[in-house]
Amino acid sequence: MKQIEKLYLKYKQEIYNYLLSITHNPTLSEDLLSETFVKAIYSITNFKGNSSIKTWLFGIARHLWLQNLRKDKPSVEYSDLLELYVTDSTMDIFITKQIGDRVWELLKTKDEQTQKIVSMRINGISYYEISEKISISENSARVIDFRTKKWLKSILKKEELI
Repeated sequence: MKQIEKLYLKYKQEIYNYLLSITHNPTLSEDLLSETFVKAIYSITNFKGNSSIKTWLFGIARHLWLQNLRKDKPSVEYSDLLELYVTDSTMDIFITKQIGDRVWELLKTKDEQTQKIVSMRINGISYYEISEKISISENSARVIDFRTKKWLKSILKKEELI
């Protein structure tokens, strides 16, 4: 069995679940999953090993999703990604630009380390990679991310934005 087939069998469900969580569209998620592995086949020579193969595949999937968004929308703003970061995929909330802008304002009040962690998580970087990049433990990155989300949600609820 070829390596890419092994990778596909190993990661297809996780990548599909990830895509489904951000697209909320099973058909689009399946299309993006297929595109992810096609792109991986063509760019495997560019894989430098700076991250795990799983992280690399998730990055391809995320990039393809963002490309898809750009087709439907002239631009994907950082605030749009912030909105997705704060809201749970299970919540049926109409995400508005106002929420993203408010989240951005609130994050500016946090320390630089917290801002970096949130930014990296929004961009799909794993807690392990975050811990390596900013020299903290993986658990610390998780705790900071969790507490920041909780803090943001509580403020947004008080302000009746969610």
